[in-house]
Amino acid sequence: MIELVNIVKTYDLGEHQVHAMAGVSLSIDDGEFVAIIGASGSGKSTLMNILGCLDQPTSGDYVLDGTLVSDLTDDELAYVRNQAIGFVFQNYNLLPRMPAVRQVELPLIYRAFPPREREELAVAALTAVGLADRLEHKPTEMSGGQQQRVAIARALVTEPSLILADEPTGNLDSRTSLEIVALIQRLNRDRGMTVIYVTHESDIADHAGRIIQMRDGLIVSDTFNESPRQATEELEALGESATAGGQTGSMDGTARAEERQQEAQLEPR
Repeated sequence: MIELVNIVKTYDLGEHQVHAMAGVSLSIDDGEFVAIIGASGSGKSTLMNILGCLDQPTSGDYVLDGTLVSDLTDDELAYVRNQAIGFVFQNYNLLPRMPAVRQVELPLIYRAFPPREREELAVAALTAVGLADRLEHKPTEMSGGQQQRVAIARALVTEPSLILADEPTGNLDSRTSLEIVALIQRLNRDRGMTVIYVTHESDIADHAGRIIQMRDGLIVSDTFNESPRQATEELEALGESATAGGQTGSMDGTARAEERQQEAQLEPR
């Protein structure tokens, strides 16, 4: 699915040059769950941007599904980003005043889907991530874990073949992080989606079937994980009951705190 050949990315900063990627070659097959791990400045975010067609390498070739990306026009790149790739970011990138169902519809608007079909697909995507009861909730009315699930639903709604997740659990507590990882593992397993997950946390990377470590713009190790950790099992060990859909049956810590705060505001003084 993905073939990188000697990818170099250099940024010119006045009199200095920063070599964010120093000759990376990599192949990723359909249906793999790959974690890319490295410290800040290792080149993993630059690699993610190139894989997502958000940035172009200084030199080298990137082939995505048999297409040489460097040959594509800006309009063709935009089409690939909208059709073939689903993005999930650390900061959710949700519009603050828009309810969840409308957030998830946005990629379909760009593809000129009719309103009724857009809404049906958005509802289905939110249901798949365990948010059937949060369709009209705005980001300010949801916990961090729920907001990230909205972002994942938005990435799923176009049925992309590739999910790029850039530190999606970076702003979440440990339990909620496991819920998000369990969801991503389920999507990879049940839908056969290729997942590339950028993280600096080794315990999160251990849930992937393949772990690529970067340092100074280079791949320093690339290993297959024969026994990836299963987030659903870890949640069950913590006392969380998993539903048939793979979501946990209880609210995450942030949501519980928000609920308690709302109840306190309703109590008579």
